[in-house]
Amino acid sequence: MIDKITSFNPAFEGLVPSSTLFINETVNDLWQQGEQAFHMGFGESRFDVHPRLKASLIDNANKKSYLPARGLPQLIDRVADYYSAKLEIPFSSSQVIVGPGSKSLIYGLQMILNADLFLPTPSWVSYAPQAQLLGNKVSYVPSAVEDNYQLDIDALDVLVKNSDNPRKLLIINSPNNPTGAVMSDAFIKQLADYCRANDIWVLSDEIYFQVCHGEVEHVSIAKYYPEGTFVFGGLSKHLSVGGWRVGVALFPDTELGKQLLEKMVVFASETWSGVSAPIQYAAIEAYQQHDDVEQYVVDCCAIHGIRTGFIRKELVKLGVRCTSAQGGFYIAANFDSFSDGLSKLGINTAAQLARHLLDEYHIATLPGSDFGIPEHTQTLRLSTSYLDMETEFDSQRLYDLYNGGLGSKSLMGIDNHPVTHGALSAFAQFIKTIC
Repeated sequence: MIDKITSFNPAFEGLVPSSTLFINETVNDLWQQGEQAFHMGFGESRFDVHPRLKASLIDNANKKSYLPARGLPQLIDRVADYYSAKLEIPFSSSQVIVGPGSKSLIYGLQMILNADLFLPTPSWVSYAPQAQLLGNKVSYVPSAVEDNYQLDIDALDVLVKNSDNPRKLLIINSPNNPTGAVMSDAFIKQLADYCRANDIWVLSDEIYFQVCHGEVEHVSIAKYYPEGTFVFGGLSKHLSVGGWRVGVALFPDTELGKQLLEKMVVFASETWSGVSAPIQYAAIEAYQQHDDVEQYVVDCCAIHGIRTGFIRKELVKLGVRCTSAQGGFYIAANFDSFSDGLSKLGINTAAQLARHLLDEYHIATLPGSDFGIPEHTQTLRLSTSYLDMETEFDSQRLYDLYNGGLGSKSLMGIDNHPVTHGALSAFAQFIKTIC
């Protein structure tokens, strides 16, 4: 009888559950115990599902048959049209695959390419662990908080030249999680030229592309490098349906791109088989570009921008260096200027800082080291999406206030955002202890 396992797949060595999911479960446990917690550790848009999507899901609840591994044909058609219109890049249905969230699709592409992976510092928490599970080499491109963690092409080039694998993959994410930064058109063009000249595939994770706050317009690198770019996205961030698990990927319209998509279909057929049928039928409505759905996205994005901008401004007033949040609902907050005070508390890493804030001030955050930032750099990823939106009632109340014409200043007042002000007050108390 087998009563123990003497060895495991070494690819799992050192890996732990996704930190974003773990912190969310931790906070939910605290809430269930009746304890206060300021949830800034998990990035999930909290707005309600649009009524049109709800109705479509109900109407299609009887769809129970398996669908093609690549996705429902009608949905694939709508996805191609949608991205063609939104990104102003021609896509055809033959380039599209639908998966159970973009994370599974990203893993599949990494498996198929079997490439050395290059990641900007910082990058989303799951890119590197996926590569490790596959045995692929991962290199983080150094960056500086003083430069807003901007990707440095010269630093990337040093790493690329040290790689002897002819297959190279760069993942970019704009708007970025965890910094909220949006890559400019000029930079995207420069990066595209570099990647083309050096035969580097680009996985452009554009899951937040419709959550730009208006300071910098989103531009896909596929505009300048269509033959070498994979565009990934989904519904979770701009339509607040993360739990629906709908992801999409658009492959290059080349012979090699078609071959790679065929292999992705094989991967899909041997893993998830097909995305839930009712969800796929309902998702057609999300990609139809209905005026009411489009306006809902615009309104929700504006509220994300107001809330994130307010929290960033207040943290800067406290002396915290924060990235310029231009999209999404994230801020990378750096506390290096308080290093002496932190050291006196025995805090020398970002993980220790995050643990201290959770234990002593009930502020849930994630350490920058989870995103590839050196652990002794005191940077935290703060998500703004949960504060004062802990329940569907909370998010609907704020949406109605904004839609009713309430100005940004009043919207962010303590009466309408008591939890947010409470979190900022807790930060202020903490700063006093390290000054």
